[in-house]
Formats: sequence, C-alpha cells, structure tokens
Amino acid sequence: MRNATYGTALTLMIGWLLWIGKPVLLPVLAAVISVYILLTAAASMQRLPVLGRLPGWARRAMILIVFAFVVSLLFILVINNLAQVAAALPRYESNLEMLITRNASLLGIEDEPTWENVRKVTLDQVDFRSWIAPALLSLRSFGTMLFLVVLYSSFFIAERGAMARKVVLAMGDEEAGARAISLMSRINERIGQYLFVKTILNVILGAISYAIMLLLGIEFALFWAVLIAFLNYIPYIGSLVGVIFPVLLSLAQFGTLGMAGAVMVSLTVAQVFVGVYLEPRMMGRAFNLSPFVVLLALVFWSTLWGLPGALLAVPLTASLVLVLAEIKTVRPIAVLLSANGKV
Repeated sequence: MRNATYGTALTLMIGWLLWIGKPVLLPVLAAVISVYILLTAAASMQRLPVLGRLPGWARRAMILIVFAFVVSLLFILVINNLAQVAAALPRYESNLEMLITRNASLLGIEDEPTWENVRKVTLDQVDFRSWIAPALLSLRSFGTMLFLVVLYSSFFIAERGAMARKVVLAMGDEEAGARAISLMSRINERIGQYLFVKTILNVILGAISYAIMLLLGIEFALFWAVLIAFLNYIPYIGSLVGVIFPVLLSLAQFGTLGMAGAVMVSLTVAQVFVGVYLEPRMMGRAFNLSPFVVLLALVFWSTLWGLPGALLAVPLTASLVLVLAEIKTVRPIAVLLSANGKV
C-alpha cells in the first residue's frame, strides 16, 4: 500500500513538473531528438566519397549549418503561407458558394440550404478578428522555440566530445566509466538510427505528397507536404489529419467533389506505400511499440503539451524503450512495452 501511494505521488509530481516546465522542457527535448538525427546523419556522411574524408567535427558543423538553414526556411514558409491563405480566402468562399448551390440544385433543394443561410449559422457566428492576436502570439512562440532548438542543438553537439571524459570522472573508476560509455554508445546508436530512419521516411512521404499535389495543381503544395511529413511522426491520427487538410483545401480551391476525391485517393495511396511497404523494411526492429502503448503515449503527451507533445510522443516513447532494453534490471519493462516482446 505504501509503495503504491509513493508511486502514485511520484507519477503525479512528474506529470505536474512536465506540465509546468513545458516552456523549458519542450525545446530541450526537441533539441535532443534533433541532435540524435544530426549526429546519425553526420556519421552516415562517412560513406560518401568526398564528404567522408572530412574530420568528424567538420561533418557535424556542416550538418548543423544545414539544420539551422532548414529551420529558418520552415519558419519563412509558415509565415508566407499564412499570408497567402488569408489573401485567397475570398476566392475560396466563392468556390464553396458555387459548390453548395450546385449540389443543392442537384438535390432539388435550391432554396435551402443557400450559402447565405449556411454562412449565417457558421462563419458569421465566428469573430475571426479575435483570433488574430492569439495567432500572432502562437507564431511568435513557434519562432522562439525553433530558435531555442537550434541553439540547444549547437551546444549539445559542441559538448559531445567532453562527455566521455566527464562520464569516467563521474563514475570514479575507469572500468566502470568504460562500461557506462559502452552502454550509452549502444543506446545512442539505436535511438539515433531509429530517429534518423523515421525522419528519412517522413521526408520521402513529404516529397511524394508534394509531387502529387503539384501535379494536381493544389495551392501551397510545399507547405502541405511539410505538414504531412511532420504529422507522420504521429501514428494513426497523423496520417489521417495529413490527408484531410489538402482535401479540404482542394474542395475550397476547385469547388468540385471529384478533385477532392482524387486528392484524397492519391495522398492515401502515398501514405499506404510509405507506411505499409517502406517503413517495415527500413525500420526493422527499431520501432516495436505495442499499439496500446502508442495510443497511451499520444494521449499522455498531447494532454500535457498539445500538438508538439503529440509529435514528440512516439520518438520519446520509442527512445525510452530502447534505453530500458539496454539496461538489464529494467529490460522486462521494455519487453512489456514492445509489440512482440523482442527488444
């Protein structure tokens, strides 16, 4: 009874600390995940003919510069697309009005519902101006977090070389330090490989989705492709949401159900190809979480941190399982969290 009470109290305290510490912990954890991906990418550069001859610090610096450049482009892309969407809203409204009127005529209900009636009970009830200030604050917070992620990643990579020496000093014995370093190396290798391969899969999905939307003439195709790539970190729900947004946009852009159906089918095929065919072949045993654990992690992290928590939920949980699998005393927990017991 006492142990159960202590365990419940500790769980509540950790949850409270995670909720209160979101402004600090969120960019730190995002930076840690980014560092794993960047270091694995830098190590993979050794296989390239020219870049492989560069020293390790030069490859890491190059990857970090590319990462900062990509993050800056991402922020600029978000700002530009928000402005373009705001400018295109009147045209989208006109297309939706024609779509509703045309379908109402086909159904023999030309008087009801008209676009005016629909708008009175939907859009006219919403004060969009009241959303401007929160949207600007959210955009500023997003830019601040991206800056902190790049900054923290730079410091993490810079201090990587001194970590081994500090571990040996902390353990107080070279033999114990060597064992700890060996354990950390195995954990880092597995986590880095998982995150790197998952990111490569998301990039492939984003590229395929971008090509599809470009061929179909969908506006803001690059923005939606980047969003689909990010949402693919969220299993089950992410794929569904990633398809819904472009489908709704195509409905407003073209005003036809046929084009919306074509977008939905083509993007769904891309999701199935990456999720069912590519992912099992590239991920191997790195991603081996129980579906219930995945769902529980999504609920937990999204409740604490919203959409950023949902994006980080599976990478954090999968990394935790990999850590537990490498430590003998807590390995049974990793087995219970896995899908088939093989960790």
